[in-house]
Amino acid sequence: MQTTELIPCIISGGAGTRLWPVSRQELPKPFIRMADKQSLLQKTFLRAARLPGVRRMMVITSQQVMFHTLAEYGEVNERGLDLEMLLEPVGRNTAPAIAAAVLDVLSRGDGRRVMLLVLPADHLLEDEVAFAEAVARAQALAEQGRLVTFGLKPSRPETGFGYIEQGEAVSQLGCRVARFIEKPDAATAASYLADGRFLWNSGMFCFAAETMRAELARHAPDVLASVAACLEVSPDLVGAGRRQRELDRDSFSRCADISIDYAVMERSSEVAVVPCELGWSDIGSWDSLAKEYPQDENGNASCGETLLHDTHNSFVQSCGRLVATLGVDNLLVIDTPDALLVADRTRSQEVRNIAAELKRRGHPAYLLHRTSQRPWGQYTVLEDSPHYKIKRIVVRAGASLSLQLHHHRSEHWIVVSGTALVINGEDEKLVHTNQSTFIPAGKRHRLANPGVIELVMIEVQSGDYLGEDDIVRFDDHYGRGPAG
Repeated sequence: MQTTELIPCIISGGAGTRLWPVSRQELPKPFIRMADKQSLLQKTFLRAARLPGVRRMMVITSQQVMFHTLAEYGEVNERGLDLEMLLEPVGRNTAPAIAAAVLDVLSRGDGRRVMLLVLPADHLLEDEVAFAEAVARAQALAEQGRLVTFGLKPSRPETGFGYIEQGEAVSQLGCRVARFIEKPDAATAASYLADGRFLWNSGMFCFAAETMRAELARHAPDVLASVAACLEVSPDLVGAGRRQRELDRDSFSRCADISIDYAVMERSSEVAVVPCELGWSDIGSWDSLAKEYPQDENGNASCGETLLHDTHNSFVQSCGRLVATLGVDNLLVIDTPDALLVADRTRSQEVRNIAAELKRRGHPAYLLHRTSQRPWGQYTVLEDSPHYKIKRIVVRAGASLSLQLHHHRSEHWIVVSGTALVINGEDEKLVHTNQSTFIPAGKRHRLANPGVIELVMIEVQSGDYLGEDDIVRFDDHYGRGPAG
């Protein structure tokens, strides 16, 4: 009898614009930390890792957050599960992403039948026992050749979710899907709740890889063909405990931007749904996230250093400084080092409009935070002016930046703590605490931390152009390209 292996496939994409200013394009919603200090991505990883028989994990994410994703998994991967990464150069919705996962695992067949459990990276589930039971039922249906989705029993009329109408029963495991339904109006959502046949569409799926490939070929052949062409020119890289495949930018950009629901699930006759109650939340807004924090006697929730006086029904989050409120009601106050959001709590869904306007203006607060993660550590922009920029740089023990040069800026490095190994042209030297060095524009240089503690430095850049794209790499330990 052929062995079937279940591989959880975590899809970690999207900007999470309703959770701006914490969620941004280069550090999106899955990386948001909850009250217990675990990120949504880590919680999804742990939930999947605890399922019986799981020995490896797949994640589909963007190339720009690869190293941050690895760091997140490294903190919680106590079992040492192998990690396989498919890295998207651009977002193309869930159909191309899932097609890439399917074709990738089938291209490496080793005699086992592969089943994929597709999970969004940014959802919360309170009942992991019920989740494991639902996955077991979904696996049994998938073994029968079904494409299985998970339908959540609604607890309220909800206009923000899509719905699934249950059809006839399939044994004791689930039901056929009669139809998928777009987000309804309030009256229709209320009727669905009273009816009992309608479920929230969770965006989670389970299927045998061969089944999904066949249904893609039947209902979305263009998607399948374009993804197959992309994989042919997308290289595999294998490292310690992980494998990654960077999808080719040109060919992946030509894939259709379409969801798996539209491409396959709504067209296939092989779709089944497992009804379940999992204590689920998609954390789709600041209002829904606030409900995950303890409330005080006035209905307030808070995070960070806050002082709430004569404040009611509000959520206040501070990052690095005291935030105080007085005489307010029903507010969202989200403070970050470079952006502050103050909003009516009942309009939390409209925060996306703020993020959209920032994107239209080309404002950096849409794209990134002042602190940016890098494979070697991180940097924080302390001050940014037209002709100079000041950064705080932290380099992990044993890590190093690329051998590089800048055409338009010079750099002055001051070591705050630790020891730096600096290559400056043909010279190589150690720079200790309270010492400094100068890197002229146009000179090859490299910064490394040869010590066993973090290296902390202040970098002062000066020049006519200080953009992060003014970089030419000659050698890089992390496989990054020669520019950008």
